Amino acid sequence: MDYVSALVPPVVMAVFFVSVIVTIVKSQGGPNKTKEDDAVDAAIARAESAKQTARPENV
Repeated sequence: MDYVSALVPPVVMAVFFVSVIVTIVKSQGGPNKTKEDDAVDAAIARAESAKQTARPENV
């Protein structure tokens, strides 16, 4: 019975890991993809505008 108690933690961790990977893969794309892309684009635009206002370029 020692082998059962030795195998349970790795099996539980493997099942948990596989479920996390499946959840990540399933959440990619779909109806939320556009919303996520828009949020990233807005964050990039804010960062670029903040960078430009902090250090205006001398032309």
